Amino acid sequence: MKTFVSIVSLLFTTLSSFAADEVVFDGNSLDGWQKTGAWVTAGGVALNKTNERLFAIEPGQGIIVNGPVGRAVELLTKQEFGDCEVHVEFCVAKKSNSGIYLMGRYEVQVYDSFGVEKDAYPGLECAGIYPRWANRNFEGHSPRVNASKPAGEWQSFDITFRAPRFDADGKKIENAKFVKVVHNGTVVHENVELTGPTRAAIAGTEGATGPLRLQGDHGPVAYRNIRIRPLNP
Repeated sequence: MKTFVSIVSLLFTTLSSFAADEVVFDGNSLDGWQKTGAWVTAGGVALNKTNERLFAIEPGQGIIVNGPVGRAVELLTKQEFGDCEVHVEFCVAKKSNSGIYLMGRYEVQVYDSFGVEKDAYPGLECAGIYPRWANRNFEGHSPRVNASKPAGEWQSFDITFRAPRFDADGKKIENAKFVKVVHNGTVVHENVELTGPTRAAIAGTEGATGPLRLQGDHGPVAYRNIRIRPLNP
């Protein structure tokens, strides 16, 4: 994206069509989040003309961005979720990355992967399900296809997620599952089970609910139109 694009009018138009049972984080306020740190609301972002690894940030509202240098604490929602559908739109600077963690534990990677045929390990690519860690990466899942757009362009994920299940004694009886992940309109994962939290989760233990988490310390990233619809188990 070479020029700033105002999205406020688009947001108002889109938000008016949201279903009443959806929880909406529209970028106009950080009130629904905890540990906000350097995150700020903004009107738009573009690749910095002198350094495409940074953003030029337009003042205003409509998006959230992890500060002028692209380094901030992780963002977590104050509300917790289990089974849910998530829609999120994101924009990264050149060579930047972030991550969207369902329940704070299970990451779908956000990365500048445009034109990359195969990355260093499975799950590193944009829309990859990031690997678990036990002195090595394991159980990472690359997307079926690379649907990435160039750095500086807005992209989207639509995620259907199923939380792990536990019996009356608290023993896990079913793994968490990414039922479907759609990247920029292309299905890239279906029915991927996770035997445990992915690397850098907020906790190594699992539970029935958890916050949505946005990674903020791996380079410039902006988010908008974050919608979460809880599903009945």
